[in-house]
Amino acid sequence: MTTPFSDPSGTPDAVPPVGCPAHASGGAGRRRLYGPEADTPYTLYDALRREHGPVAPVLLPGDVPAWFVLGHRENLEVMRSPSQFSCDSRIWNIRLQPDSPLLPITAWQPLLVFADGQEHARLRSAVTDSLARFNRNGVRRYVVRYTHQLIDSFAGVGHADLVADFAEKLPVLVLARQFGVRESDAPALGAAVRDMVKGTETALQSNEFVVSVMAELVQRKKEQPGEDFTSWLLAHESSLTDDEVREHLRHAMVAANENTTNLIANTLRMVLTDRRFRASLSGGSMTLPDALDQVMWDAPPLAVGACRWATGDTRLGDQQINEGDLVLLGLAAGNVDPEIRPDLSAPVHGNRSHLAFSSGPHECPGQDIGRAIADTGIDTLLARLPDVRLAVTEGELQVTASLVSSRLNNLPTRFTARHPLRDGDTGAIPVAAAPAASAGRPLPAAAPAPEPTPAAPTPRTPWWSRLVGR
Repeated sequence: MTTPFSDPSGTPDAVPPVGCPAHASGGAGRRRLYGPEADTPYTLYDALRREHGPVAPVLLPGDVPAWFVLGHRENLEVMRSPSQFSCDSRIWNIRLQPDSPLLPITAWQPLLVFADGQEHARLRSAVTDSLARFNRNGVRRYVVRYTHQLIDSFAGVGHADLVADFAEKLPVLVLARQFGVRESDAPALGAAVRDMVKGTETALQSNEFVVSVMAELVQRKKEQPGEDFTSWLLAHESSLTDDEVREHLRHAMVAANENTTNLIANTLRMVLTDRRFRASLSGGSMTLPDALDQVMWDAPPLAVGACRWATGDTRLGDQQINEGDLVLLGLAAGNVDPEIRPDLSAPVHGNRSHLAFSSGPHECPGQDIGRAIADTGIDTLLARLPDVRLAVTEGELQVTASLVSSRLNNLPTRFTARHPLRDGDTGAIPVAAAPAASAGRPLPAAAPAPEPTPAAPTPRTPWWSRLVGR
């Protein structure tokens, strides 16, 4: 996932812009990945697969032509072949209009997600080596601490929206701590990141705020280094510039927060709405890690992965791909490829060959931390609120979609009101008071859930009004 960037010049000026007669044939026979037809994405994936096989010609917002990869094997082929499919958008054979909604995810930026070869290796080593220095037990302790603090804020009233009150707040509190951001600044930083991702009218101002926080953080850690991600990036042998550190911090904060928020929200939704799923949990045959894997197969945090551009003429699936063509990775589509999942109702316990974290040289470097935040946070919440239940029908849940992800907007719940556990003076949470992180143990039993949902991913109801103005 990429984030808003002020420079719209992501592709060569020498190429005719979209809408020019030079691209007039690009839309022939192509379905749109936006608009009314995309309101039920899994239905659209099935139609594209029937018509074109594992790789389909599509149109992106603005009727920009692209190739959409639906096959699991074909997705892995693209991910693992950087010499054939580059991350550098500057080789694109299309130039976007300055107001294109595709710019935030395609405009080239000095980040590892847009780099190949030695430059990618230099940037990625700084990130992965720094992430490797995280104390995993320390991360979980802070997840438990902040989970209790969040629950304490609503436990006494007996109801909460577990998206707004929990899933959207927990990741940024933990990440800010690991990045070296002051705890007092974390709530405002989280609000700005959420505003950016939701694409509101103030998204650009929010982006500027996030950049300013990261710039101040870099300067402060240069003068007073500590045991945190920022200090480790600055000290790494890859010799990142201050600007590179700042931009990678911004990108990592936005991407990690959004993906982990979606993972928590989607997992809680499944636990609260799928009777078979909940029965397995309470019966002891499914652990929370199993639950997270199921969600990453059926509702991955990112439905569409990063873009790639063909470095030369090649074939992918049954399609002829031309040099400079945009290839879009269909993570959600690949996860339901009938070639690897002929029976979508079959459990996937322990199977982590899903595409949720990509693969190859650009595989998500922070996936273990995201999983730790999600499984420890959800485990702690369900232990504190064992009778939590959905307060509305599943049909009243709202989903907002963009080109790359579907966000659950609300998850209203009810439970027995409880007194806060927090020390009223310090707000500290004794770590010993928390349940053990879900190291393979079953979750507690819970209240009955509504009627079962289909085993296959249920059609979502995305909206695209913020993306294309519909």
